[in-house]
Amino acid sequence: MDDLKRLALFAEVVRSGSMSAAARHLQISTSAVSQQLRALEQEHGVTLLHRSTRKLALTETGTRFAVHCREMVEAADRARGQLRLARDAPEGELRVSAPVGFARHVAPALAGLLSQHPALSLHLQVDDALIDLIDARIDLALRGGPLPDSSWVAQPLGRVQWLLCAAPAYLARAGVPQRPADLGAHDWVAVPREPRRLVLDLQGPAGEREVLHLEPRVSSNNQFTVQQLCVAGLGLARGVRPDFEDDLRAGRVVPVLPDWSLEPIPMLAVTPQRDGQPAKVRHAIEALRAYLRTVPGFTT
Repeated sequence: MDDLKRLALFAEVVRSGSMSAAARHLQISTSAVSQQLRALEQEHGVTLLHRSTRKLALTETGTRFAVHCREMVEAADRARGQLRLARDAPEGELRVSAPVGFARHVAPALAGLLSQHPALSLHLQVDDALIDLIDARIDLALRGGPLPDSSWVAQPLGRVQWLLCAAPAYLARAGVPQRPADLGAHDWVAVPREPRRLVLDLQGPAGEREVLHLEPRVSSNNQFTVQQLCVAGLGLARGVRPDFEDDLRAGRVVPVLPDWSLEPIPMLAVTPQRDGQPAKVRHAIEALRAYLRTVPGFTT
C-alpha cells in the first residue's frame, strides 16, 4: 500500500510541477514529499527526477512512469465516483424530455420515486421534436424508434406495439379494409416521416409481407393530435397501442386488419452521459422499466 501511495504522490508532483506545490495540495511538508520520492526511486533502483534548486526535470524513465501513475490515479478517482453514485440517494431536479403521447406515462411511473425521495424534484419537457440534451439541460430523454447517430447513450426500456385503427363512424362511411391493398384507397391521418409519406411494413399471419407508401390526407407534427383526429373520424391512423388503449376500450376506435402486424418500436431512455449516471437518473430509469411492464402494449 505504501508503494501505491508513493505512485500517487509522484503523479501529483508531476501534475503540480514542483514538490512544494504537491506538498501544499497534499497538505504535507515538502521534505516528506522528497523523502517519499527518494524511497520510491531507491526501492526500484531508478532515477525518476533530476532535482535542482529551481525546477524538476523528468528522466526518460520518469516520463514513461508518470503516464501510468496518472492513469492509476484517474482509475482510483473513477472507482470512488462509482461508490459515491451507489451511495447517493436521488436528489435535485430531474429534467425529463418525453414525446407528447408518452408524457402521460411519466407521472405514474415516477410518482413513487418522488414520494420516497423528498429532495428530488421533476421538470417534464414535452416535445415530439428531437432536442439537444445538453442545450436543454435534460438528464433523461424518452425516445421511440432507432436513435440517430449521436454521442447520446441509449438504454432499452422495452418495446411498444403498433396499432392500425379507425373510428367506427369513418369505417361505416368508407368501408372496412379487408387486405393491405385496400389501405391505399382510404384517408390517412399521420405524422409523415418522409415528405408527405407514411410507410407501412406489414407482416401477415402466414409470414407474408406488404410494404405500402401512403400519402396522408391529414397530417400533423404531433402524435397526440393524430390520435384525436382519428377518433374524430378523419381517417385511418397508425399509433402505438398504449396511446389508443383508452379509445379502444371505450369503442371510440376499432382495430383495422388485426391479423397483420408492424414491427414493435423500441422505447429508449437516452442520456447525455456514458459513465457515472447520477442516482436520480438511474432510479428514474428503473422506475420507468417497472411501470412500463404493467402497461398494455408494452413488452420487455
